[in-house]
Amino acid sequence: MRLAPHLHRIGNDIVAAYLVDTEDGITVIDTGLPGHWDDFLTELKAMGRSLDDVRGAVLTHGDSDHIGFAEKLRREGGVPVFVHSLDADRARGGSKPKAAMGRLRVFPLIQFLLYGLRKHGWRTTYLTEVTEVADGDVLPLPGSPRVIALPGHSPGSIAVHVPEADAVFVGDALTTRHVLTGVSGIQPAPFTDDPEAALESLGRLAGIQASWVLPGHGAPWRGNPGDLQQLARRAGEQFPHQKK
Repeated sequence: MRLAPHLHRIGNDIVAAYLVDTEDGITVIDTGLPGHWDDFLTELKAMGRSLDDVRGAVLTHGDSDHIGFAEKLRREGGVPVFVHSLDADRARGGSKPKAAMGRLRVFPLIQFLLYGLRKHGWRTTYLTEVTEVADGDVLPLPGSPRVIALPGHSPGSIAVHVPEADAVFVGDALTTRHVLTGVSGIQPAPFTDDPEAALESLGRLAGIQASWVLPGHGAPWRGNPGDLQQLARRAGEQFPHQKK
């Protein structure tokens, strides 16, 4: 789905991944679930592109619903996969803390689980090779994506700022649709290792020039990234179950 010049999305408001399309090729931001591979190839074809045009993938963190087809892309496309050094082990299948779910609603939970089944979420293939990145790195990929560390959801969670796409990709640093409650709007994401640290990290987006804020779960959001921390805190106070 084309969102704007240079900017495409695959998946939906339950789980999403993104493509940055430039004259120099394509950068993939997150790789959803394993079953998104076919959606990815279909989107490339609709763009008049192919796997040969993909130069790399950047993961906002190492959770299974963001690394879906990354290893397949690395093997079949021969492209590097970039992840923050503090999430590299998680992306390779290392251990992770069990984060509290908080409250939930049955129907949104069933939607999340069924979508995960349909997109082969039980067949996680972890990375065997990653290229580690750090806060402030500007990556040698189309769009010159810049890494912004946002620890909290996981130690190595990042945002990816791509000025050419007028976008900042935030992964699970926040969500615009809570997968366990169905509540829409800017809010803290579930399954977060350190919820307070995640909220604090959103302050690092102040001053980022981007019209598009693109989460891993939920609809794209248009607005000022500098407002995100306040909006997420307000939502956390209104729906305190999302902070547990």
